[in-house]
Amino acid sequence: MSSTQKQAIFICSLIVLWYSSNIGVLLLNKFLLSNYGFRFPIFLTMCHMSACAILSYISIVFLKVVPLQTLKSRSQFLKIATLSIVFCGSVVGGNISLRYLAVSFNQAVGATTPFFTALFAYLATLKREAWVTYAALVPVVTGVVIASGGEPSFHLFGFVICIIATAARAFKSVLQGILLSSDGEKLNSMNLLLYMSPIAILVLLPAALIMEPNVVDVTLKLGREHKFMWLLLLVNSVMAYSANLSNFLVTKHTSALTLQVLGNAKGAVAVVISILLFKNPVTVIGIGGYMITVMGVVAYGEAKRRFR
Repeated sequence: MSSTQKQAIFICSLIVLWYSSNIGVLLLNKFLLSNYGFRFPIFLTMCHMSACAILSYISIVFLKVVPLQTLKSRSQFLKIATLSIVFCGSVVGGNISLRYLAVSFNQAVGATTPFFTALFAYLATLKREAWVTYAALVPVVTGVVIASGGEPSFHLFGFVICIIATAARAFKSVLQGILLSSDGEKLNSMNLLLYMSPIAILVLLPAALIMEPNVVDVTLKLGREHKFMWLLLLVNSVMAYSANLSNFLVTKHTSALTLQVLGNAKGAVAVVISILLFKNPVTVIGIGGYMITVMGVVAYGEAKRRFR
């Protein structure tokens, strides 16, 4: 087997891992939070962050997946702590929304991330993109409006929380570009996850105990009633780390354009699988709205690439 074939097989394996991890953690989150009686999104997010903290340390310090980047100042630490809090908000919000929304609609709303990214980037830097780039965002928003009108199981609270989570995710990416912009403070995504995860745990633990006071009792009870409860939590948490690791590796070994195309396709695959698994009702209007949003995201990415 030639080196080119080996490289192609390796990249294909990474993409399969990336897809399975991202879609798997999304579907397991929905199953645990909506179908399994485990209604603790904050505690679930804390489990994810715990796995990320432990596995990031093992991967970087022992397995040397990437070189360890050390923090150089108190200022850098405070910037990472700020990012971690925003990151917590986006992940918790996404998990809360899964209690009320179908995965398919959750993904449709999540696809509007480029709109919020462009908005926050403009507000933060006052730098304008080409008009074509902004024009491509019109179908992104229009599609979600149409999908909302055609969503049979629309839930206003879940929708608002999902919008907030999507905006927080976009805000985090813009904030990261601003706070860690100097060469001395830049961290790759794996090292950033290593430092953000423990901070996230410190934020989420008291939040879970205060806002989800019966989490320990209910979790232990579910563990006794369902023998696979602990296994599901463990697999779900490991998948959360695997999604981050595979995203980093796919980014490293493919082009930005390939990553963009794969990312758009991943959302569509997640929607199809979720509909087949959870059998949530969908309408032609809802599917049409989601397709308009995805096409808008594709057009936005292409416009960004051409008019950079």
